[in-house]
Amino acid sequence: MQSWVVDQPGPIDSGPLVRVERDVPAPGARQVRVRVSVCGVCRTDLHLAEGDLIPKHPRVVPGHEVVGIVDQLGPDCSRLRVGDRVGVPWLAHTCGVCRFCTSGRENLCLAPLFTGWDLDGGYTDYAVVEEDYAYRLPAGFSDEEAAPLLCAGIIGYRALLRSNLPPGGRLGIYGFGGSAHLTAQIAISDGARVHVLTRSAEAQALARELGVASVGEADGQPPEPLDAAILFAPVGALVLPALAALDRGGTLAIAGIYLSDIPTLSYEDYLFEERTLQSVTANTRNDGEEFLLRASQIPVQVTTTTYQMDEADVALRDLAHGGVNGAAVLVNSGH
Repeated sequence: MQSWVVDQPGPIDSGPLVRVERDVPAPGARQVRVRVSVCGVCRTDLHLAEGDLIPKHPRVVPGHEVVGIVDQLGPDCSRLRVGDRVGVPWLAHTCGVCRFCTSGRENLCLAPLFTGWDLDGGYTDYAVVEEDYAYRLPAGFSDEEAAPLLCAGIIGYRALLRSNLPPGGRLGIYGFGGSAHLTAQIAISDGARVHVLTRSAEAQALARELGVASVGEADGQPPEPLDAAILFAPVGALVLPALAALDRGGTLAIAGIYLSDIPTLSYEDYLFEERTLQSVTANTRNDGEEFLLRASQIPVQVTTTTYQMDEADVALRDLAHGGVNGAAVLVNSGH
């Protein structure tokens, strides 16, 4: 089978991804093999390719927004069946016994594994996943629409929860790509006034189409104080204007796994009056199930830019240079 791998991490324009021939994997105990139909392209894949995240093993296959059909079961499988359409997400395994797993906080597991970082992901023809970590997907979404839900959607939902947005509150969203455009729709559905701050003219237009309350530049100020904010752009310099936009008692949640350095932060100017700076780490499977249900009930509108699987390097370059509107998705036309 054909797979993209991270060969030599470095700037995306230097070609850190290469396409290689791999053997088709066989599922182990409690695992299923998925014939990949599409795979979403996440900014985390870009950080992995460029070396901001160090690959956990040489020549790892990126991709953790995988949609496909179960085509083989490993021993002892009981939850899924051959022919099921499933999604393979970022969270691939947790230990189940540490203090975090046993208290409902498996996103903080002490020994987790992640798809497309620890384990080979979905920039390929076939992927293997533990059946307990695969999601059954809502029927109302096509494969291309479902892929971004599996990380962009779930992590955005987790970030929204961690932002402590009150009912009917005022939410600021900094950066408006694959994750943000889904999260905004959940917040609007809950009655929030959403203010989007982003540099991209295309993203600003999409935000207006989705019915946000206002749109402005990434480093600007919203027209009213915010109860909560989420930073999706991996730009540490935006932490200060986002904190400055918060009302007393507000929370800024940082959604990404990677963030450039935050400038010197004055406690008096940015954190006093009980403002909170909150990180977001992975998600629980319960977060994923809740989000997929909410997404299907609204239903959210998924905006995608599609590429062929053999254009994965092009998709990542476009993502790096701001050339993707909504979420990028790789389509495996051979399947």
